[in-house]
Amino acid sequence: MLHTKTAWLRVAAPVAVLALALTACGGGKDSAGTKDDKKRNAADAPKTEKDPADGGELKVGQSATGKFKEDSGKITYEVVAQKIHVGTEAEAKKLVSNPKDAKGLVAATAWVKYTNKGGGVVKDMPEVANESEIYADGRRGGLLIGAAEDGPGCEDTIEIENWKVGQSHTICQTYMIPKSAKSVEVHWAGEGQSNAPFIWKFDNAG
Repeated sequence: MLHTKTAWLRVAAPVAVLALALTACGGGKDSAGTKDDKKRNAADAPKTEKDPADGGELKVGQSATGKFKEDSGKITYEVVAQKIHVGTEAEAKKLVSNPKDAKGLVAATAWVKYTNKGGGVVKDMPEVANESEIYADGRRGGLLIGAAEDGPGCEDTIEIENWKVGQSHTICQTYMIPKSAKSVEVHWAGEGQSNAPFIWKFDNAG
């Protein structure tokens, strides 16, 4: 489910850093452009019934399983994008140091639940959520660093320690996307998926 015009973002970090906004929302390429193109091409390819471990589009609330290499070792995670909140342009301008950076943009935050399914204990500061990205109308948004940890139900990775098998944590990511976007997607890719991410699509009702 996707919620719009939420007020909680106004109390998030006041000096959040907007990263990749120009390349992600504009049309240029950054150093990861080639990899991102491969992800998009794989996601756009005709879909057939296949094992969820192969990547591809999933239903909202449907979980997927993939491996990710943490400092503690290679962990198998069950991943599910639970919901997205989309704020207003006025709220977005309060989240960055220069309001001009947020012109025409809104902040979209994704709640993603990760469950350690095997491979060991993640000692501290898990990085699995770094692979979660938000796309709007098929284009990656601009990562807003430091804006998601204060959201209700969001956990700060700095405070996650000794993550044992069977335990779950919900980690949020916030991206700036065009306010005119019609659809919003959460992408996550583990290892060994031929660059094809798991994709959860949400309609933007705002």
